Amino acid sequence: MTDHERISAGKFIALILQHHPETVGISLDHHGWADVSALIDGINHSGKYHLTMDDLEEIVRRDNKQRYAFNEDRTKIRANQGHSVPVDVELETRTPPEILYHGTGEKYVASIDEMGLVPKSRLYVHLSQDILTAKKVGSRHGKPIVYEVHAGQMSRDGYEYFISVNGVWLTKAVPVKYLTRLGA
Repeated sequence: MTDHERISAGKFIALILQHHPETVGISLDHHGWADVSALIDGINHSGKYHLTMDDLEEIVRRDNKQRYAFNEDRTKIRANQGHSVPVDVELETRTPPEILYHGTGEKYVASIDEMGLVPKSRLYVHLSQDILTAKKVGSRHGKPIVYEVHAGQMSRDGYEYFISVNGVWLTKAVPVKYLTRLGA
């Protein structure tokens, strides 16, 4: 599998494990786990890619966003976060740092300034620990805009925060009063 094919297949796997497992005829359990053999078979039967276990392990290992995790014996796989399907990926509740960041595109600013950050089709709002990562995320949506999230105060006010195994901070929503727009 070429690097380009691996990246493309990785995006397809993200679509399956985060949003549409039925695309390849599989299901996720309550915690978001999918059977590895069923995933590989489903992808191969879709005709989109020819995937082996070695290919899948390489995709997981080389994914720069660390989107996926295997269980200990590598018989199950799941996305670490980003789901739109209702699953419990067993997130650890944590006290966040005082400040976290959210990157978005300029076209979403009016909505965020009015409603705060909401997960839209996902289960959680995703937050970064640094401005650079937030800008990178925001640039996927056009001109990047970064919001400073007053996560420490939110936490003290009773809002829960979680951290995924790949270091992404998550919360259900961020009200406007906890946001400061930094710009690009």
